[in-house]
Amino acid sequence: MNVVLITGATRGIGAAIAHAFDTPETQLILTGTNDSDLARLDATSAPNRQYVCADFSNSDSLNKFIEFIGNLDRLDVCVNNAGINIIKPIEAVTEQDFDRLNAINFKAPYRISQTSAAVMRKRRQGRIVNIASIWSTITKTGRSLYSGAKTGLVGMTRSLAVELAPDNVLVNCVSPGFTLTDMTRQSLSEGEIAAISSRIPQARMADPDEIARVVRFLGSRENTYLTGQNLVVDGGFSIV
Repeated sequence: MNVVLITGATRGIGAAIAHAFDTPETQLILTGTNDSDLARLDATSAPNRQYVCADFSNSDSLNKFIEFIGNLDRLDVCVNNAGINIIKPIEAVTEQDFDRLNAINFKAPYRISQTSAAVMRKRRQGRIVNIASIWSTITKTGRSLYSGAKTGLVGMTRSLAVELAPDNVLVNCVSPGFTLTDMTRQSLSEGEIAAISSRIPQARMADPDEIARVVRFLGSRENTYLTGQNLVVDGGFSIV
């Protein structure tokens, strides 16, 4: 049975990725931060889904999760999806903002990849997929923190791809563009969604499943040679 770890998997793109990997032959390890939500999901989900509470802004919680990964007998796929966004002009960014965003968006994926790679190398196979963002390739005002961390994630991906290639551990990034998640619908009005969509060559935002299918390919055995890449899935937004 394949073992697939997906962080930030209780909603949005993470939940779609979990759905894309969900087969009877796959053991899913899915993280979230809300204890009560995870307990409910654990009680009502299929036996092949295991929910683990992990707050990557908290060092103790991250260390406990790293220990959990290190004790796994096997790990076939690791998807680093958990992340937050803080949009502020540089003069308004606090040290607390910096530490929190980088702890979740960069430090946690690095340490999770570090331990996941050690488990994967024992069997000389594995796939790591890091979820970055179009703001790792383009940017705009107020995104110095977010763009910085996501660009770091892309750089880490390239370096790890070279280092882990001899052990058949392939490492890639997926950088989603505007995606119509529940959170997007809650935070933007219909008019705002339409205005953003009008700037995308495909004239619409992505469905989370469209991002998830790319991640699934990168994590599958069908991907045998693609590594060190940052696949931008944005309907053409970043090239116009």
